[in-house]
Parts: sequence; structure tokens; C-alpha cells
Amino acid sequence: MGPAPGRRPLSASSVLKIHLVLRQALQQAVRWELLTVNPAAGAQPPRPRHTEALVATGDALRRIVLALAGHPLELPATVAITTGMRRGEILGLRWADLTPDFSSAHIRQTLQATRSGLHYQLPKTHRSRRPVALPTTLAELLRTHRSTQQVRQGLLGDQWQHTGLIVDRGDGGPLNPDTLSSTWRRFVRDHNLPTVRFHDLRHSHATLMLLEGIHPKIVSERLGHSTVSFTLDVYSHLLPDMQSEAAEAMDRVLRNAAA
Repeated sequence: MGPAPGRRPLSASSVLKIHLVLRQALQQAVRWELLTVNPAAGAQPPRPRHTEALVATGDALRRIVLALAGHPLELPATVAITTGMRRGEILGLRWADLTPDFSSAHIRQTLQATRSGLHYQLPKTHRSRRPVALPTTLAELLRTHRSTQQVRQGLLGDQWQHTGLIVDRGDGGPLNPDTLSSTWRRFVRDHNLPTVRFHDLRHSHATLMLLEGIHPKIVSERLGHSTVSFTLDVYSHLLPDMQSEAAEAMDRVLRNAAA
């Protein structure tokens, strides 16, 4: 039996989560002797497929950065590339969440699109509610953006929405996350850029950090992942290159010791 008309089928990941909750609930019923066996124990939920993250590095990243210069997407995309923040975290970020010198941001809320409209939500885990150090290049872009935003606010006067959001839809109000993604897709297509999703900019940040030798624990903290092992699992495709670099490093150590 397929999904109801007009509704998309559940992903394998969603089915797996539903099965987990149902199996745990029924197992509790067994412990309470309300059931003799757990009817969900023998079910075999589908395993979600882990797709390799798409990333923009090297020439691809250079082309994207050059095309972004002066474009309305420049700030949100640069935040994603330089910090690894999620789309909802970027759109929920407020000026009050930044330190006065723009050297750090603290993720305190996310903006989510739901059937009932746009809503601010707390990050799901305590690791998602995190501080993120900002590079100097981003701090400079933020100062420029704040100045232009203040000009827009002055022009709109009473029509300006005082949300305190850094990335807004033009009148200070929240920008729909789906609008950001669709605008990004048009931007990529119009500029003949590599086909990466907005979310892939987050993957690009993680990849660049790992390839630069930043410790996986630091990368995991910047991304707000639940564990370091999850970070390494997601970016395991990078490990062969990193293994080669580790072997070369050991060669240098031993040669220096023998000299």
C-alpha cells in the first residue's frame, strides 16, 4: 500500500526512527507483562542509504566565492562555508548572538518552515547549542552587511520588522529556508557553477577543516555533531588521503630522528 495521494513516502531514515520508538514502547509493555512478546522485534526496517557528501573545494570553491561577490546570497553562503552552520541556524542567527567584535557567534535558535508557517526552535541537542569562532573575513562581511541593513531599515521606517535577524528577507522579517535553497539553486544554475546544494556548503567547511589538519573533535564541535565518531563516519571518504599524509608525517619524524 503506497502513501496517500499528495503525500511523499517516508524516507528509510524516518521509517527506521519510527520502528525504533515503536519497538522500545512495545518492549516496555513486555517488561510490564502487558504483552508476552514484542511484535516489533522481528520486523526488519529498511537501512538508510548513506550518500557521500558533495563538497566544493579547490577551483570549484574559488568559482563559487568569486560569483558570490556582491550577490544577496554572499553573506548566508559565506557563513555556511566558513562556519559549517546549518541553514536554519544561519537564518535564526541574530546580531545579539554575536560578540561585539564579531569574533564569535553562539547558536541559540534555528528557523524552521512548518505546515503552520515559520517558527523559531531551540537547537535539538546541547551540542547544537554551541559557540562558533568566526574568521576575520566573515567579520568584515558582517560589518558591511550591518551597515546596508541599517540603510534598508531607515528607508522602510515603520514597516521594518524588528527581529534582530542578521539574514532577513528584506524588511527585517525571517527568510523562508526553502526560499533560500531555491534562490541558491537558481544562483548555481545561472552562474554555471558546480551543482552543490546550499547544505553542501556545510560539508565543504568540514572537508576543508579536516584536509587542513584541524582535529576532528574541533570540526565536530563547529558542526554541532552529537559525537566525534559521527563526524568521522560522515566524512570517512577523506580518510584514505589523511592516512597517506599520516604515513608521510611518520617518515619525516623517523628521518629527523636518524639524522
